[in-house]
Amino acid sequence: MPQTRINCPNCKQPILAEVNQLFDAGVDPAAKQRLLSGAANYIQCPQCGYQGNLATPIVYHDPDKELLLTYFPAEVGLARPEQERLIGTLINQIVNKLPQEKRKGYLLRPQSVLTLQGLVERILEADGITREMIQAQQQRLNLLQRLMSATGEARTELARQEDQLIDQDFFGLLSRLMEAAAMSNDRQSAQGLADLQKLLVSETTFGKKIQEQSQEVSAAMASLQQAGEGLTREKLLELMVSTSNDTRLSALVSMARSGMDYQFFQLLSERIDRARGDGRARLVQLRERMLELTRQVDQQMEARANQARKLLEAVIQAEDPMQAIAEILPAIDEFFLEELNIALDTARKQGDLEKVGKLQKIVEVLQQASAAPPEVAFIEELIDAPDDGARRQLMLANREKITPELLEALANIVAQVEASQDQELAARIKAVHRLALRFSMEANLNQI
Repeated sequence: MPQTRINCPNCKQPILAEVNQLFDAGVDPAAKQRLLSGAANYIQCPQCGYQGNLATPIVYHDPDKELLLTYFPAEVGLARPEQERLIGTLINQIVNKLPQEKRKGYLLRPQSVLTLQGLVERILEADGITREMIQAQQQRLNLLQRLMSATGEARTELARQEDQLIDQDFFGLLSRLMEAAAMSNDRQSAQGLADLQKLLVSETTFGKKIQEQSQEVSAAMASLQQAGEGLTREKLLELMVSTSNDTRLSALVSMARSGMDYQFFQLLSERIDRARGDGRARLVQLRERMLELTRQVDQQMEARANQARKLLEAVIQAEDPMQAIAEILPAIDEFFLEELNIALDTARKQGDLEKVGKLQKIVEVLQQASAAPPEVAFIEELIDAPDDGARRQLMLANREKITPELLEALANIVAQVEASQDQELAARIKAVHRLALRFSMEANLNQI
């Protein structure tokens, strides 16, 4: 989005910022998330250091929910007629992009909210997220801030006291903040959050449950890897039958769903026919549970595929598809890529050259975005080296690659692996980081 020259709310000096007043979820699927995350209209003044959200009029539209919201901050200081003119212009942009059959009555009755928080709450309420749920999330955020401020035994005791509040949503909030800190290169915050996560995993009820589930998933993966290329339906069935708990069974079904076809269940049915007594009853229960789990996996995959199709179609229909794809990069996964390949193949078979061109440009943008920075490939080479001696030789042969960008990338990776279960990998990455820092300092002192 082009930048606009505005005055800093604090020092009044002119600065450039991205100002977005129209959030149309029907045109831009990522608009809603940008608004809810607080990332939209966030400014940083290079003069005085001010950071915060810019006070600007906002119109939010979600055609699927027939929701049209307007927000006009009082501090903008425009008279009522000017406010209505500006809001009316934004709403007209929404209406003009809608097909005639989708121009419904709700567009004539925009709902006004008084605060930005009120705008966020109305959007969440339309998604079925109640005020109570919002308040619960605020409680989790407050607790997270208290935990980050506490240290030592005080932090551990606080975690135990608030055990009921530290649930799946709390860990989700913690993970999102860790990702945001890593993306913004805030190594201190990333490390602090990683240390907190490590403590909560070992000291809280839900954390211990996560740890147990992780161990079971790892065990399921190890059993499949052990079977290797020789994994047959018969061997897969033996793994399922010998599984000791439902968590591991669920993990096996999720990872091996493609092998659980008609022939697989036919083998199980034949085994049931041969069994007697309690053994037969257990196998019948196992079959019912596996059928239920496969249905759940199929439903989840279909839901994700549908979502990917809608996202791809929204990108194709956007006025600027390249800008749209850039904005939704974090939401792109294997399902989106699969739908993109299907759409591209279909368009080629139908001879739809215009659509092929659009889709090919999307492919090119994704290829550029997925290309690893040069320093990443060298980091991988250093990590794979057998020892510090070999790593130092690599550094001597590639002096120009030991850059501040490489050191910063290594520091971010170290922060992310602190809470990793793979301690061997974490140790190798830390060793690479230490050696790279030493090499850089020696180079700066002209000792190499």
